[in-house]
Amino acid sequence: MASIDPVVQDSSPVALPGLGRALVAAGKLGQKAAEDLYKKAQANRTSFIAVLADSGAVSAADMAHTMSTAYAAPLLDLDAIDRERLPKNLLDSKICADYRIVVLSKRNNRLLVATADPADQQAAEKIKFATQMGVDWIIAEYDKLSKLVDTQTTSANEAMDNIIGGDFEFDDVVSEAVVADTTDKASEVDDAPVVKFLHKMLIDAFNMRASDLHFEPYEHTYRVRFRVDGELREIASPPIAIKDKLASRIKVISRMDISEKRVPQDGRMKLKIGPDRVIDFRVSTLPTLFGEKIVIRILDPSSAKLGIEALGYEPEEKERLMTAIARPYGMVLVTGPTGSGKTVSLYTCLNLLNQPGINISTAEDPSEINLPGVNQVNVNERAGLTFAAALKAFLRQDPDVIMVGEIRDLETADISIKAAQTGHMVLSTLHTNDAPTTLTRMINMGIAPFNIASSVILITAQRLARRLCPNCKTPLDVPRKALIDAGYKSDDLDGTWTPYKPVGCSACNNGYKGRVGIYQVMPISEEIQRIILRGGGALDIAQQASKEGVRTLRESGLLKVRQGMTSLEEVLSVTNE
Repeated sequence: MASIDPVVQDSSPVALPGLGRALVAAGKLGQKAAEDLYKKAQANRTSFIAVLADSGAVSAADMAHTMSTAYAAPLLDLDAIDRERLPKNLLDSKICADYRIVVLSKRNNRLLVATADPADQQAAEKIKFATQMGVDWIIAEYDKLSKLVDTQTTSANEAMDNIIGGDFEFDDVVSEAVVADTTDKASEVDDAPVVKFLHKMLIDAFNMRASDLHFEPYEHTYRVRFRVDGELREIASPPIAIKDKLASRIKVISRMDISEKRVPQDGRMKLKIGPDRVIDFRVSTLPTLFGEKIVIRILDPSSAKLGIEALGYEPEEKERLMTAIARPYGMVLVTGPTGSGKTVSLYTCLNLLNQPGINISTAEDPSEINLPGVNQVNVNERAGLTFAAALKAFLRQDPDVIMVGEIRDLETADISIKAAQTGHMVLSTLHTNDAPTTLTRMINMGIAPFNIASSVILITAQRLARRLCPNCKTPLDVPRKALIDAGYKSDDLDGTWTPYKPVGCSACNNGYKGRVGIYQVMPISEEIQRIILRGGGALDIAQQASKEGVRTLRESGLLKVRQGMTSLEEVLSVTNE
């Protein structure tokens, strides 16, 4: 049937929308009535089709048949389809609710979308922008369409409510990261269930003493995991449909580009918990096959003020570290894998050195803990602000103490060593397995042995082991041979101590609660300097350090087992020698 061109037949002084022109042209609605309804819709700031449906001037069936004829689009009875088989995650539910549309299927790079108003160009553009796909309209009756949209939205909200809980309150949590220029963007993603869910996850993670939150989208599922005491645990499986809204919400309050979904981004946000407690979060996004994976690191500023004793240093290890950082110049290195607590150890040292008479500057990627009194710089590789560039600038800023987040290359190492040799205390990190191998790693980077021997004064290698829950830990009978195989000496077994095993109770996580540091604190003695200068290897350095009373990481862990702090199983796991 030939289509009707509403534009040609319309001579009204009021610019009616396409739906109104088509109905007037088909004789289903008078010109004056159409103009009055359109003015009412504009006054109420609502859609013309909603006002028309409420007025009853045209039945839903007549409207659908008219639009099908006028726009040569197929007509579909929504009662005849299997609603359970409709795709759930091809289009944001907010767009569907706002424009009263339902996605029926996807063909190649086009969506089949049910609508009562195919003349709504704004809806078509919104869909194209959100999905990067074309739109083919299928006409449906407005009343049936609205009912189906409301049903789908209610189902999604009920699923979220089941996760959140109906009596959830978050008035005491106020985001301080949203600035004025993101207000409009925030309103676009300010969906109540998503906001509630995000705040609940952040508060739950904080209360569980988690270090990280992982939001992970997959093809048909969505998973939220917390890293608690070093182990990832699945916490929730929200509807897959919230993945885009949740990602947008997090990106807005973390000051990221909400429209950029193709490259990784980094940001920060800050939440106020209670009247005098503020928690920082470091946010990282990563594009994956089925959406953006988001990892949020919880940065608790109070962790930098715990003190050396709370970190788990033994008295002699603490004395060595305090002696080293009290010196006016030299380099102190902290080594270990990602997540081993290097940053907290460095900031604990900085907190001890942070006095009114000392100028401290740090270069990090990024700064994790805000420490008043310390000049902190975020490295920005794209802008040319590398570790090396920041170090060069620091040396013109009259520093006393310099902290470099990580020595990654020869240039950074070279400048750091020169700073340590010219009257500055330099603190930094390296990724190595233990203290002795750190020195050979620096030689392999191209640093002259003489420069290493004359600048490095102490190296600390560390790991984090889960701490046994004091409420439920139970003595464990371990054969003497197994203890000797683990690394104990015969003299260590002559005593009244006993190893403990985890059990699990309501106050802990599978028998563990919190973590404790295991350390190898190795001062660079004159004999170790000689070994470095004559080209000795890590094994030679380790043997000499052992003669000087430096424990290996395994020996430090076994001492924690003797003290009842952790289990033998945990020590063997984190100190795999």
